[in-house]
Amino acid sequence: QVQLVESGGGLVQAGDSLRLSCAASGGTFSSYAMGWFRQAPGKEREFVAAIDRSGGKTRHAELLKGRVTISRDNAKNTVYLQMNSLKTEDTAVYYCAARSSAMVITATLGYDYWGQGTRVTVSS
Repeated sequence: QVQLVESGGGLVQAGDSLRLSCAASGGTFSSYAMGWFRQAPGKEREFVAAIDRSGGKTRHAELLKGRVTISRDNAKNTVYLQMNSLKTEDTAVYYCAARSSAMVITATLGYDYWGQGTRVTVSS
């Protein structure tokens, strides 16, 4: 079983950049496909980005393409989410998730393990 801990959130201004990190422990990190999701107040959790086990294949939400990039470092058991040109509507709690499969998917139900989330607040 893998444990996930997100970090890097905070209060930023519109137009700023942030890099979120998710550190994994308790499992073989390279055997998990990873994803980032977010949940804004009063809204459902939504897909942000996902990456396969090796990092060779990624998928990003259409609405966020060009502004977010997912990457991973298997030697450090960490997955990252680089977010640029942040907007107020990016304000949400961002969650890291892992699935015991090679496939990169967007559905929350497909992920087996979740972190506690890191809050990102973007002010205007």
